Formats: sequence, structure tokens, C-alpha cells
Amino acid sequence: MLSTTDFRRGLKIEMDDTPYEIVEFLHVKPGKGGAFIRSKLKSMLTGAVFDHTFRSGEKVKKPDLESRTMQYLYHDGTAHVFMDMSTYEQMEVPEETLGDRGGFLKEGQELKVLVYNGRIIDIDLPAGVVLEVRDTEPGMKGDTVSGASKPATLESGLVVNVPLFIEVGEKVKIDTRSKEYLGRG
Repeated sequence: MLSTTDFRRGLKIEMDDTPYEIVEFLHVKPGKGGAFIRSKLKSMLTGAVFDHTFRSGEKVKKPDLESRTMQYLYHDGTAHVFMDMSTYEQMEVPEETLGDRGGFLKEGQELKVLVYNGRIIDIDLPAGVVLEVRDTEPGMKGDTVSGASKPATLESGLVVNVPLFIEVGEKVKIDTRSKEYLGRG
């Protein structure tokens, strides 16, 4: 159990069988009555953020979260499949859980994942990934306009903007936070 005195940004707590992360909190001591803590919580399952008020000294549960190293195997159309590197157990993660981040996964890639009650709820992506360009318009001679870009479909199905000189088959490095082109891979 955790007390409200343990609260800090990034702390993970559990309420109503749902894990939450504390985004921000404020200890308030009014002139009359007991102290309380105003907090902003983010659901680790849905990503929804809401406000919640705790009485000072109130106890909350610590969620059963586990960080594991897993290997990304493949995408089967509706879910991403990961394999635990120590037990060789396979786990599926629905596309909705990962959202756009699923486009940065490459078969055989090892990642840290966050598991809650035997279910993957989050993945820890590196800052940048190198992926191969599968489809893009050909660059024309003389296309040297500074800053101009074109859409490119990568091997994972992700579509990002790349400079005009990038061709099909080249490897490019993409920022996983902003989906921006960083350079050739």
C-alpha cells in the first residue's frame, strides 16, 4: 500500500482495479478542515486523464506492474505478437493498445514492455528506429528544393514524410516521438 505522502510525478497507483500514473499533484491545507491532495491521474489502460482528490494520509494500492524484455515477432492483422525472452511465452497485444506506436515495430526487435495482470499495457520504444522505405514517388533530377518532402511508406506500413532524394529500398531513421525523418539509416 502507498500513502498520499508517497505521491510524486510518475508514480503508478491502482484504484478500482485500474493502474494510473500520477501526472501532477498538489498538497492543499485549507484554513478549516483537513488537508487533501488534488491530483491529475492518467489511466495506463486507456490514456484518459482526469482529476481526483485524496484525503491526506489516504492509502492506495500499488499496481502489479512488471517490466520484461520481449521480442516483437509479427503483426497478424488485428494484434501484435511478442515473445517473452526468458519463458518463450507468446503474448498478443491488440492494435488499439499500441496505437500509432505499432508502426515503429520491426520483426525480431527486442523491447522492454510493461505487463499488468498478465497483459501487456505499454512498450518502451527507442528514441529512433531504422526502417526500410517500401514505397515512395521517385525523385526527379533537379529536385533539390531545401526542405521539400514527400510521403513514404515504410516496411512496417507507417507513412512518414521524407526528403525528395530518398528512394525505394533505402533505410531511413525515424524519430518515434514525432514521426520525423532524422536521416539515412
